[in-house]
Amino acid sequence: MNRLFLIFLTLIPILNFGQQSLQKLLKTHNDSSIPYLSVQELAMPKTKAIILDAREYNEYQVSHLKNAVFIGYNNFKIDTIQNLIPDKSKHIVVYCSVGIRSEDIAKQIEKAGYTNVFNLYGGIFEWKNNNFKVFDSDENITENIHIFSKYWGKWLLEGQKVY
Repeated sequence: MNRLFLIFLTLIPILNFGQQSLQKLLKTHNDSSIPYLSVQELAMPKTKAIILDAREYNEYQVSHLKNAVFIGYNNFKIDTIQNLIPDKSKHIVVYCSVGIRSEDIAKQIEKAGYTNVFNLYGGIFEWKNNNFKVFDSDENITENIHIFSKYWGKWLLEGQKVY
């Protein structure tokens, strides 16, 4: 009995590592210089925002938020934003899978003089985890979510994981 208890105690840190909270993950990778907007707030009808998808194109094609504009990450160019959104006071929400890449892009947008830029807390994963609708490349509702990699996929709890 004591031996089983000791084995269990040695496994606790391993089990807890896989249960790291989203808040802790974002705190580890982000500096929070861009304010977060919750998925619940973005989903509210009164929230009027330009939604920018900062994932790669193959991720965007699998699923994206309704009316989201693809801007990418690896090949992002600030000129795209300046041409798309000339009014630097517009409400802008940037998202990616969980909110890490989107903070990087949002910082660039803010540095270019935009004053109302937010990072979607938890990204498209948190959006889907709250059972909000996502759309495929034909603008049809889908359950598929591109998870980027198996490591990041652990944060998606709802929907169908796609690589």
